[in-house]
Amino acid sequence: MIIPLMVLILSLGVDRIIGDPHTRYHPVAMIGAFIGWWGRPEQYSPSYQVLIGVIGWFSTVLIFSFPFFLFAYYAPWYLMLIAGPFLLKVCFALRSLEEHARAVADATTTDTGREQVQMLVSRDTASLTDEQILSAAYESVAENLNDSIVAPLCYFLLFGPAGAAVYRAANTMDAMLGYTDDRRRIGWFSARMDDILSYIPARITGACLILYFLYKRRLNPAFFVFRRDRVKRPGFNGGIPMSLIAGGVGIRFEKPGAYCIGNPERTLRSAGPDVIRAVQYATLIFVMGATCGSVLLNLLFNV
Repeated sequence: MIIPLMVLILSLGVDRIIGDPHTRYHPVAMIGAFIGWWGRPEQYSPSYQVLIGVIGWFSTVLIFSFPFFLFAYYAPWYLMLIAGPFLLKVCFALRSLEEHARAVADATTTDTGREQVQMLVSRDTASLTDEQILSAAYESVAENLNDSIVAPLCYFLLFGPAGAAVYRAANTMDAMLGYTDDRRRIGWFSARMDDILSYIPARITGACLILYFLYKRRLNPAFFVFRRDRVKRPGFNGGIPMSLIAGGVGIRFEKPGAYCIGNPERTLRSAGPDVIRAVQYATLIFVMGATCGSVLLNLLFNV
């Protein structure tokens, strides 16, 4: 268990130093292109779209995760220690989330925020106010604390690099296909699998945020909004980090016509850096918890 933990810690350093290269040859971009190739509902009869979605899901997961499995199976420990952090980094994103959110915040001062926020969310931004544009950006940061950080790292610790890759592929398919528009049938299986795979990690994410806001002496408002608003966000999982961060930071996330989460004690322009800080510290708490848990397990089984 020591090597995986070292890989995990080093991968966070890789993320902080190099982030995510903006290229179509990034593995996640390439698998996204593959999903875009098979995941076009207009290519298929409606009666076959659910089946195509199931076949496409398993095919995508296999294609993306198999190289990770081969590397983990055949690589000696020293190669895992050297190359493993870069391989794991492919499956999660922290720095890029921060960069996109800050880019949106900066862009709202120059009237280009609507274009910037489309890199993070799928909603129509044409009629949004600046605060609603910032909400869309920081909602994505809050939700992706689980989807893009904690969940893939959880699956890495449980199943190695292939586990992280399976989750990354599954979450990417949900992000591209899991909607109630014309993609509803072809994306049904992707959405359900993402719900299942994210269920436990989302609650681990919530526990990390609770510990952070306990330290910040903001647990009561965080937990109040969590109890009141977490079900407003569709799905089983996304409302957990969003509601805790909204309550703990003292902001309101708003998607017009869909939901409002939190109480607007502060504007998102002033509180945005605190949203990012909450995500950073929750990630640190998760890594510290994983490290302590690993040490305890090793002590128990070596007694």
